[in-house]
Amino acid sequence: MYRIVEARNVGLNIKQFVIEAPRIARKQRPGQFLILRLHEKGERIPLTIKSSDPEAGTVTIVVQAIGKTTSLLNCLETGDSVLDIVGPLGHPSEIQNFGTAVILAGSVGTAMALPTANALKQAGNHVVFIEGARNTEMVVFEDEVRQASNETYIMTDDGSYGEQGLVTRKLNEMIAAGRKIDFVLAVGPVPMMRAVSLVTGPLGIKTMVSLNSIMVDGTGMCGGCRVLLGKQSKFACVDGPEFDASLVNFEVLMQRNSMYRDKECQSLKYFSEHKDEELAQLRAELANKEDDVAPLQAELAPEEAPHA
Repeated sequence: MYRIVEARNVGLNIKQFVIEAPRIARKQRPGQFLILRLHEKGERIPLTIKSSDPEAGTVTIVVQAIGKTTSLLNCLETGDSVLDIVGPLGHPSEIQNFGTAVILAGSVGTAMALPTANALKQAGNHVVFIEGARNTEMVVFEDEVRQASNETYIMTDDGSYGEQGLVTRKLNEMIAAGRKIDFVLAVGPVPMMRAVSLVTGPLGIKTMVSLNSIMVDGTGMCGGCRVLLGKQSKFACVDGPEFDASLVNFEVLMQRNSMYRDKECQSLKYFSEHKDEELAQLRAELANKEDDVAPLQAELAPEEAPHA
């Protein structure tokens, strides 16, 4: 099991977790993700790694409560544990000195884009970070964004913070002003990433998008995360998660992501009605699991012991 060493709210229905996972922490690179399972019968959910600390042996993830599993996960606190974590998965972000690199992120997508923004800045790029959110409560990690970029713009749909408008508005303003843009990374809701690609595609600006498709096993065997690039099928878990935006068929991606929408709504409704019961059951199951693992750990050398 993997212990949560820190859990704190960072925005509306958004929570940050620092979790003990030393092997993942040693190997994680910007753009990679992990797959997490809360309990034996739980679904496996992909989550981008915001950062890692190899010395402390921890990884940091950020979770927005949208469905049942993410809502249950966000009920956990410091000292709790999760059952399984697999990672790091996926290809790291492409890092080189492009010139001017523009990062566009939608709310919790900011956490996913931060490690790549930092790496691009360290590689010598002039990094422009445009963070978008519905309102001021959804703006996250502003201080870290400013440290990771040379220019920072905050956009909110309702104008309650920063400038009013979508992230593409600021991108269009930069282009209209004659700014030379050499590289774009968009991370966030599929409609936002599609809108960015419609802006940059006709201009031939190299644009990558991090696709949040449905995943199950994370090894390319189940086919659940299939995405269409032109006429080619790729798997987000092993071929991505970042792809050339000009090739992505966003319509097919949105269709696939909505396949289980009705079941997801039913599951979330049930969880909302039985939240305390579900949380108590999860903690009891993990406590029993920890009791089962403890004797095995005592018999193993420290370097051979499984995570607890």
